[in-house]
Amino acid sequence: MKRLLATTENVAALFLLAIALLTAGNVALRDLFSMQVPDWFDGSRLLQSIALFWGIAIATYRGGHICVDIVWEHLGPRGRRWLDVFATLVTFAFLAPLAWMVWVKVGSTGTQATSDLRLPLVWFYPLGALGATVAALLGALRAIELVRGKEPETQAATPAAESADGS
Repeated sequence: MKRLLATTENVAALFLLAIALLTAGNVALRDLFSMQVPDWFDGSRLLQSIALFWGIAIATYRGGHICVDIVWEHLGPRGRRWLDVFATLVTFAFLAPLAWMVWVKVGSTGTQATSDLRLPLVWFYPLGALGATVAALLGALRAIELVRGKEPETQAATPAAESADGS
């Protein structure tokens, strides 16, 4: 499981790095040489979709997404666990059909390509679809672990990184 989580984080981070390098490279070329990277816009858009799907996967499993805990903070441990189970099941209920529909999109991509370099979109879409599938899988795994009473693995950061008041 740790290997799957690490791989998921690394894939998301790798594509975020690619977006940053592509954008910075394009800005540098545009400012210094009055030229731009071909397909930089399509490329950054496609890379961003891949990074988002893989990022959603790890955020779903870790429960680390942005949320408002007004109700959760006032519940006891058992109530918190069941609220987490409910929220995770709702998330899974949205991620599973999303993953399915992204794969349907992969199947209907055909010969579509980027505008400048004519890179086939079919090279990019399966990576995003795989990220959506991993998101649904990790959502299901999180729900199973919560129902069993086992807390899913949390951030890789050590508690020493937190301040004394837990923030």
